Amino acid sequence: MISEKQFNKELQLIIANAIREDVGDGDHSSLACIPDSATGKAKLLVKDTGVIAGIDFAKQVFKYVDENLKIEELLKDGDMVEHGDIAFYVSGSSQSILKAERLVLNAMQRMSAIATKTNFFVGLLKGTGTKILDTRKTTPGIRALEKWAVKIGGGENHRFALYDMIMLKDNHIDFAGGLTKAINKTKAYLKETGRDLKIIVEARNLGEIKEIIASEGVYRILIDNFNYEDTRKAVALINGKCLTESSGGINEKTIRAYAECGVDYISSGALTHSVYNMDLSLKAV
Repeated sequence: MISEKQFNKELQLIIANAIREDVGDGDHSSLACIPDSATGKAKLLVKDTGVIAGIDFAKQVFKYVDENLKIEELLKDGDMVEHGDIAFYVSGSSQSILKAERLVLNAMQRMSAIATKTNFFVGLLKGTGTKILDTRKTTPGIRALEKWAVKIGGGENHRFALYDMIMLKDNHIDFAGGLTKAINKTKAYLKETGRDLKIIVEARNLGEIKEIIASEGVYRILIDNFNYEDTRKAVALINGKCLTESSGGINEKTIRAYAECGVDYISSGALTHSVYNMDLSLKAV
């Protein structure tokens, strides 16, 4: 994964771009009817059930908009919430609170939905030793928020982007002229460029599993779109030589059975691309 420094840089880019997009040359609704000197207080009201996420991000947004805004936290990221809970109070310039409102709500509603779904999947895997991973199937421009939400929900992050891990999938393998060629070319590339990146390789059948484990230096094998029986066979063939990951159309009805095949990880794009926002409001008090 990327460094904490790079992750924080991503967050600041998200905030700056979102405020630019939403505020433009001014929040004229507020400027028109609220004096510059007016102060107020608002609460973040939960109107749903699940795992709350994005409180720490909201604090960064408020600070970016107006460093004089004060936050009183009643909950923390990862807490279970229900209808009527209050996550925090924010007080200070009324104009500043309103300027930050929509970005805070948009981010927290989506992050909380992702954290809630991830937590649900984590519960389904309880006792198996298998961990849930996200993917790169994220909303363009806010990947850092969505992957942060997965962590808050108890899941783990896959690679952040194309630059922090090698992942040889079917198209890479076919374009490279075959599985072994793709792996060998990758090792040579990493050596020539002085990069220390982990290598994940996708397998489409048991024959490719055998070919991958014949190569040294593969960090994890992606057992993609296998049925239960072949997944168990793949895990037995790999036999601890590297980590294992199942993927491909796995849902809440099948995830437990795949975990019981003995894989180390299960990846699911649905954690980030198929969620319904948690209902939250920012209300003046």
